[in-house]
Amino acid sequence: MKESIILGVDIGGSGIKGGLIDITTGQMIGERFRLETPQPATPEAMAQTFAAVVAHFEWKGAVGAGFPAIVHNGVAMSASNIHETWIGIQIERLLSEATGCKVHVVNDADAAGIAIMRYGIGKGEKGVVVVLTIGTGIGSAMFVDGQLVPNTEFGHLYMRNKKEVAEKQISGGVRKAQGLSWQSWGKRFNKYLHHLDRLLSPDLVILGGGDSKYFDQYEKYINVDYIVKPATYLNKAGAVSTAFMLGKQNREILPNDSLVEKMA
Repeated sequence: MKESIILGVDIGGSGIKGGLIDITTGQMIGERFRLETPQPATPEAMAQTFAAVVAHFEWKGAVGAGFPAIVHNGVAMSASNIHETWIGIQIERLLSEATGCKVHVVNDADAAGIAIMRYGIGKGEKGVVVVLTIGTGIGSAMFVDGQLVPNTEFGHLYMRNKKEVAEKQISGGVRKAQGLSWQSWGKRFNKYLHHLDRLLSPDLVILGGGDSKYFDQYEKYINVDYIVKPATYLNKAGAVSTAFMLGKQNREILPNDSLVEKMA
């Protein structure tokens, strides 16, 4: 197998998805493989499912993984859409032991954002760009002139005159659980985008995650002064980015240093 192909895994609150990625092109090689996230999403149960995804590819090398929490030095610092017992867990150690592979972990929304900014619709964009991943929760990644500001967690902002954080009102999971029409959900989401405008004054907001593919259903209810558009990588972004980041961190698995410089 080519040295530039790496296994990337996107760990989410509802599914754990993996794919082989060619980091020179950002393209997924073959089919993505997905398993349901176990419920409750405890460390032990999720580690077993993660290991099953890795085993599906008969993979023995290093693995890059996006994880749905604030990640600091490989440790989970939050657990909004997974079991609270994850807080304080050394994610990389647990997943490495479960798979027998060296696992590198980054916040999942940061991972998706990096892929979108490097390979997708955000490529070359300057100014303040916010990537929002709409799924079980609301993930976020912010870039200033192409540079990532990590672990932003804008889905946990409190809305004006509300007692709950934003993702408890506008996530894809909430839309499904409450049976909201695209009109009702779109108007809620528009209020959130206005809230982001007051706080960040973004130049561009890019929507990723599962609900981004339905953008044409709620676009008409968005009326903010900045540009809002859907991502092009959709659910592949997390796997693509974690593979890319792993490649940058581990020069020995890349063909040569010139490739690292080209991708940096």
